[in-house]
Amino acid sequence: MINFLTLQASFGSLLLGAAASLKIAILALIIGVTGGTLLALILLYGNRLVKIFGNIYITIVRGTPMLVQLITLYYVLPSFGIMISAVGAAILAIGLNSMAYISQIIQSGIQAVGRGQIEAAQTLGFTRMQAVRFIILPQAFRTVFPALGNECITLIKDSSLASVIGVAELTHQGSIIMSRTYDALTIYAGVALIYLIMTSVASLGLYFLERKLQYVKN
Repeated sequence: MINFLTLQASFGSLLLGAAASLKIAILALIIGVTGGTLLALILLYGNRLVKIFGNIYITIVRGTPMLVQLITLYYVLPSFGIMISAVGAAILAIGLNSMAYISQIIQSGIQAVGRGQIEAAQTLGFTRMQAVRFIILPQAFRTVFPALGNECITLIKDSSLASVIGVAELTHQGSIIMSRTYDALTIYAGVALIYLIMTSVASLGLYFLERKLQYVKN
């Protein structure tokens, strides 16, 4: 049975872990969206060489587990003299992983916009990149917003992987408390509930934001 007194006593520590999880997810999402957009533009408009490197990156990232990428990044970078904290490694690894997937999402959104719009913009004096920035990308983001929202929810859950390198996020905090109380059912029920609340609130916020974008579009 769930011990609500234990859950109440542990609530503060779990909230601190939840805050760390959200921090990792938000910063990883910024890396993913920014890098994914640039990668999508490279794959669509770059020269052949950079396209090859971009596709190799996506193939490696999508073909290997994120957990392996996280551990590799955390232990390999210091061997090259690049010192990085566990939190920094988690944010970077999850962000770079998300970048590969978001690049494919953004690429599909750009391709959904008619190529004639770039040509029309260029006849009005826009450069190719200005047309992409001010005309194509805004439309592409509206088109793929639901997919980006799903990626955002996924990153909140993926932040739990940071626990394997000692980051005191929600799952790791739960493990610490469980090792002290020996009440796995209560603690992990609380952890699951907090994850559910975070993803539900994020989903609700994304739903209203999507509705607003559709209203502006119409």
